[in-house]
Amino acid sequence: MSATRSRRRPRARDVVQKPSGTFHPRVQKVGPEHFGIVSVDCAKARSKWMLCDFFGNVLVAPIEVEHNRTALDQAIAQLRQASALHQLHDLLVAIERTGRYHRVVQRAFAAAGFETRIVHPFATKQFRQPADPGNKTDDTDLAAIHRAAVSGFALIEATLDETWKTLQLLIRHRRDLVVKTTILSCQIREHLDAAFPGFAACFGKLLWDSASAWHLVRHFASAQELLKAGADGLSRSLRDAHIRYQQRTLVTVLDWAAQAASADLAAAQHHRIALDLADDRQRKTLEIQALERAIAARLVATPYVLLLSFPGVNVVSAADFAGEMGPIAHYANSRAITGRAGLRPARSQSDRVDHADGPLVQRCNRKLRAVIMGIADNLTKCNRHFNVLLHHWKAAGKDPRHTRVKVGQRFCRIAYQMVAGRQVFRHPGLQGRHYILDKLSAFHRAHDTAIPALLRDLEAAIDQLPRSEYQAEARPLHEELDKIKAGGRRGPQLLGDILPIVLARLGADKVQSTESGDKDPH
Repeated sequence: MSATRSRRRPRARDVVQKPSGTFHPRVQKVGPEHFGIVSVDCAKARSKWMLCDFFGNVLVAPIEVEHNRTALDQAIAQLRQASALHQLHDLLVAIERTGRYHRVVQRAFAAAGFETRIVHPFATKQFRQPADPGNKTDDTDLAAIHRAAVSGFALIEATLDETWKTLQLLIRHRRDLVVKTTILSCQIREHLDAAFPGFAACFGKLLWDSASAWHLVRHFASAQELLKAGADGLSRSLRDAHIRYQQRTLVTVLDWAAQAASADLAAAQHHRIALDLADDRQRKTLEIQALERAIAARLVATPYVLLLSFPGVNVVSAADFAGEMGPIAHYANSRAITGRAGLRPARSQSDRVDHADGPLVQRCNRKLRAVIMGIADNLTKCNRHFNVLLHHWKAAGKDPRHTRVKVGQRFCRIAYQMVAGRQVFRHPGLQGRHYILDKLSAFHRAHDTAIPALLRDLEAAIDQLPRSEYQAEARPLHEELDKIKAGGRRGPQLLGDILPIVLARLGADKVQSTESGDKDPH
């Protein structure tokens, strides 16, 4: 036998239609003239629908239906009547995806017991243009939707329950707030530099987390006022506000104020706008923290919490991946993940010409791809194994985009084995793993989570852990508890109240240390 493992060849397709769009065995069973297809073209306030048999004979001409309960119930009753009149023994409803407006019609027909399928607008366009070039109307779109459904482009959507849908909405809302906070930060820096030229450089990356910096900006209108107050005045103002500071910070600020450039002509207005935007940014930051606590509570109820044992993956990254992925049962293997995310090159082949190394495909789930690429960036920075690979590929002259995609593909393969197999991180290139409960408790401490919520999340995470990992997960918790008992930690000791509860739940009152293998010198 060859020592090298042969590459698995892709299995040939059984049918030319997409697997989730095939319904032709049902047509054969009842007969094409007894199989109905309802085409629905959706808009914001109303939709238009039409009923044809499989051959395309119009049984119910295009009819408008308003998006309210009475009109939808009337449309469903009319569909049932037409189905009985034309002796349709089976049918499906093909709805063109239109933002979120199609969801109203989809829920109504699904609740009435009809199978609903989704047609992508691209498919509608491609099936309309050959038949009606330069003529786009609701009626021509309905005909195109019917032709797309017959050709296998009316696809079955994987449904999400309330738990997964809520997690998806939370992570997307958080990402939206992060983008808005980033925009606010840029605007604040612009106005702050107009009123206090060069002040932000005194604090560097700590500007946004420095309470002393924003106290000085809020209570002093210009560099001249800061210089006039002097070190004693600035110290007194910070002490009165109970804000901790370092004397060298005040020296840096005063040195800047002594040689600060002149402010903008409308410095007072820039100052006021910067403070208003800073307040808005602070509110959004608190909202993001609250969302992250809620996201963590949703994550621990899913097997994706096992990804926390992956070095370089944190709570937010794992939750983003879980929210965009949905249940792992929707994926047959890791290639289904990378295929949905479009982590593969576009291919153009004709006769003897084959360009198989094109750019990444454009038609994919962009949100899932963005999450995977973000995790790939984190792994190349925070995971030693992938960081070494990064430098190795860079030395080999690989394109940085190639590196990101390769790391993303490898992450998907490992993540699929972990989540689908309900196991913690295992990798031959890495020694050891991160501990899920330890990383989760650190996350909640950084977010000032209430103790009952922290305990609830830890207990939910234990339910997702393999029982064989209980002892390993208990080890860092025991060490943390020993530090608390020894008085090695300052500040509130409330964590010491819940660690015994978690350890008892793990059934690990005592953790045996592993033997080093060295002989006893005595």
